[in-house]
Amino acid sequence: MSETRVFLLPDLGEGLTEAELVSWHVAVGDEIAVDQPIAEVETAKSAVEVPSPYAGIVEELHGQPGETLDVGKPLISVRPLAELGTAADDAAPAPSPDDNAASSMSSGSDRPDATPGAAPSAPSAADAAAETYREEEKAGSGNVLIGYGTPGGHGVARRTRARKVPAAGSVDTLPLEDGAADGGPAPDADVDLSLLRTRVPGKLGAVISPLVRRMAREHGVDLGELHGSGESGLIMRRDVEAALRTAAPAAPAAPETAEAPEAAAPREAQPAAGTDARTGLPIAARTPVRGVRKAVAANMARSRSEIPEATVWVDVDASALLELREGLKAGGAQVPGLLAFIARFVTAGLKKYPELNTRIETAEDGSQEIVSFDGINLGIAAQTDRGLVVPSVRAAEKLTARELDAEIRRLTDVARQGKATPTELGSGTFTLNNYGVFGVDGSAAIINHPEVAILGVGRIIDKPWVVNGELAVRKVTELTLTFDHRVCDGGTAAGFLRFVADAIENPTTLLADL
Repeated sequence: MSETRVFLLPDLGEGLTEAELVSWHVAVGDEIAVDQPIAEVETAKSAVEVPSPYAGIVEELHGQPGETLDVGKPLISVRPLAELGTAADDAAPAPSPDDNAASSMSSGSDRPDATPGAAPSAPSAADAAAETYREEEKAGSGNVLIGYGTPGGHGVARRTRARKVPAAGSVDTLPLEDGAADGGPAPDADVDLSLLRTRVPGKLGAVISPLVRRMAREHGVDLGELHGSGESGLIMRRDVEAALRTAAPAAPAAPETAEAPEAAAPREAQPAAGTDARTGLPIAARTPVRGVRKAVAANMARSRSEIPEATVWVDVDASALLELREGLKAGGAQVPGLLAFIARFVTAGLKKYPELNTRIETAEDGSQEIVSFDGINLGIAAQTDRGLVVPSVRAAEKLTARELDAEIRRLTDVARQGKATPTELGSGTFTLNNYGVFGVDGSAAIINHPEVAILGVGRIIDKPWVVNGELAVRKVTELTLTFDHRVCDGGTAAGFLRFVADAIENPTTLLADL
C-alpha cells in the first residue's frame, strides 16, 4: 500500500525562511495532478503560486489562510491514487469478454495463479488513472519555483504509448496527448477524462498570474477553455480580455493601469475591541505586520542600526534636460523618461566614484571588508500596494538611456504585480529613488541595506533662478544623496552628487561622451 506523501514548503527565495499562506486552490478530498497550483503564498519578495510535485488525493492541508509557514515545514499531504485503484480492483473485478467474473490480477508466467494462454482482463478506469498519475510524477514538467521543481523540463509529461488490451472484441480508444495511434481502454462514463491525460499548456494549471485568475473568476471566464498566447501556452491577461470581448463586444476592456493584482491588494485592518492603556482611546483596529511590510521594516531598522549615514543635497536646474527631451520628441524619436536619463548619469557617476557602488562585509571575528563590484545593478525604488520594493536593472552601466527606460518600466510593472523574482529584487548595488512622483521636494532616505548609498530625486517645479546674472524662472529639482560614512568621506559623496547635478544641467555635454 502506498504511503501518503508530505510536500514541504520549498525555499521560495534567497534567504527567505517563511511565507504567508494567502489562499488554498484545493481542498481535502480533491484529486490533483502534477504541477497543479495548490496554494498561493506571499513572501517578503513577491506573491507566488506553489505547484504540487505529487499527484493523487489531497489528504490534509497544513495551514490556514493568513497563517505564516516556515520553509521546510509540511504544506500539503497527498495520498497516491494507486491506493484507490487497488481498492477498486479488489472490490469490483473487471468482467471478461465471456461475461464471467475474472480476477483483477493480470496473467503471466510469474504469477502463482496464472493460466497459460489466458487473456488478461481490461484494466479499470481507476487503474488507468493511477498509472497515468504515476507517469506524470515520474516525468514531471520541469516547472520550478526557487529551490525546487518537478523532474523533467520539457513542459509536458509525455506518454508515448497506451497500454494495449489483447482481449477479444473491439475496444474504444482514448486519444493520446502526443498523437500516438495506439489506443487504450475506454474510461467509465463517470471518470473525468482529465485524470487520464497529462497536463497540457493552456489548461488551468498553466495559468500563473493571480491577476489572470482574478479577472477570469470575476467575469465568469472558463480558463480551461482558453488557449494561452504566452510561452508554452501560458494564459495571459490579453487572452482573458479577448474572451470577454468575444462574449460581450459592447463592454469596453478595462485599461491596464486600472488593474490591481490580486496579490497586491492591501491587507485590511481587523476590527479590535478594547481601550489603549496609554492613550485611553478606543482601539479601532490591529493590522498584522507581515509580507513585504515586515521585510521593509526589518531592512530599514537594520540599516539605521548598522550604517553611520550622512546626507548631502543640492538644487539643480533641470531646464536643459527638459528642453533636450522636447527636442527629441519634436524629431519623432522614441524619447526615454527623465528617470532613465538620470539613471544614465548615475551609472556614469558611479564609474567615476566607485566607492558608492560597494558593500561592507563583516567577518565572524569582527573584521570588515569593503567589497567592490565590476558592474552596476541599479535599484529602482517602486511603491506598490504591497509595500516598497526595489527591483534592480542588472549591468545598468552597459545600457543606453532608451534601454534603461524600457527595463525600468518592465521592472516597475512586474514589481507592482507582485511577480518580480528574488534575483530582480535582491541584487542591487545602488538605489535610485524618484520620490518626486509623490509631490515632495526632498527626503533623507534610508539606505537599502546592504548597499552603501541611495540617491533621491524630488519633483521638478518652477523656481526663481539666477542665469547669467539675471533672475529667471527655471525648472528646478532637488537631489539628495544619503551615504555610508564608513566607505567614503564627504568629499567623495559631494563629488558624485555634483557630477550627476552637472550632467542634468548640461546633458548634451555628458551624453556626447557616453
